[in-house]
Amino acid sequence: MSKNKTSGGFPLVVSILAIAICIGIGWFIFLKIMGAPSNFENNDPEKGHPHGLLGTMYKGGVIVPFLVGFFLVVWTFAIERFITILKAQGAGNTEKFIATIKSLIASHDFEGAIAACDKQKGSLANVVREGIVKYQFVQNDTHMDKEAKVHAIQKALEEATALELPMLSKNMVVISTMASIGTLTGLIGTVVGMIRAFAALANAGAPDTSALATGISEALVNTLVGIGTSAFAIIFYNYFSNRVDQITYAMDEAGFSIIGEFQTSGK
Repeated sequence: MSKNKTSGGFPLVVSILAIAICIGIGWFIFLKIMGAPSNFENNDPEKGHPHGLLGTMYKGGVIVPFLVGFFLVVWTFAIERFITILKAQGAGNTEKFIATIKSLIASHDFEGAIAACDKQKGSLANVVREGIVKYQFVQNDTHMDKEAKVHAIQKALEEATALELPMLSKNMVVISTMASIGTLTGLIGTVVGMIRAFAALANAGAPDTSALATGISEALVNTLVGIGTSAFAIIFYNYFSNRVDQITYAMDEAGFSIIGEFQTSGK
C-alpha cells in the first residue's frame, strides 16, 4: 500500500533563508525608504526633524528594521500556510467530499470512493484513500478474524494521518514565535528610545518639552510595529490552527465511517 502525502510547504533550509531575506528587506526599507532624505528637514536623516510617519519610524533606531523584518516574516509564512492548507483540503468542498465518501462506502462502491479521493486530492483524500484500500485488502483476507481486520484498518488510517498532520502544522511555530518576539522586541526598542530621549533632555540642561515629545514619539514607533506584528501573528496562528483542526476532524469522521461500515457489514 502506497503512502502519499501532501506537500508541507517550506523545508527547514528555505524557511531559514526566507527569514533572513525578510530581515534583509526590513533593513532595505529602513535605510532607503524610511531614511530617504525627503522625509527630514534639510534633507538630513541624521540631524533633521522627521516629516511624517516614515521619518519618525527611521528615528526609532536600529530595532525598527528587525521589527519590519519580523512583520514581513509573519506575512510570508501566513501566505505559505494558506497555500499549503488550501492544498491539504483538496480540490472540492470538504463537507461534500465527506458526504460523498460516506454514501459510496455505505453502498460498498469502493472503486467509486477511491476515484472520488483521487479527484479530491489533498491530505484528507490521502487518509481516506488509505483506509478504503486497506478495507478492500483485509476484506478478502481469510487468515484474519474480524477484530484483527478492524485493527488493521485503524492502523492504516492512523499511519496515513501521522504522515499528513506534521505537514499541516509545519512552520506554525514560526508564526507563533513572531507573536511573542514582535512585542518583546518592540518593547526593547521603546525602552532604549526612552532612555535616549531622557538622556538627551538631561544633557541639554534646560527642559525642552518639544525634544522630549519628539523622542517619546520616536521610541513608541517600536511599540507600534511590534504590537502590529504580534497582532497579525496571533490572528494568523489562530486561523490556521482552526483550519488544521477542521481537516483533522474531517479525517476522523471519514475514518470512523470506514471502520463503522466494516464492523457492520464487513467479513
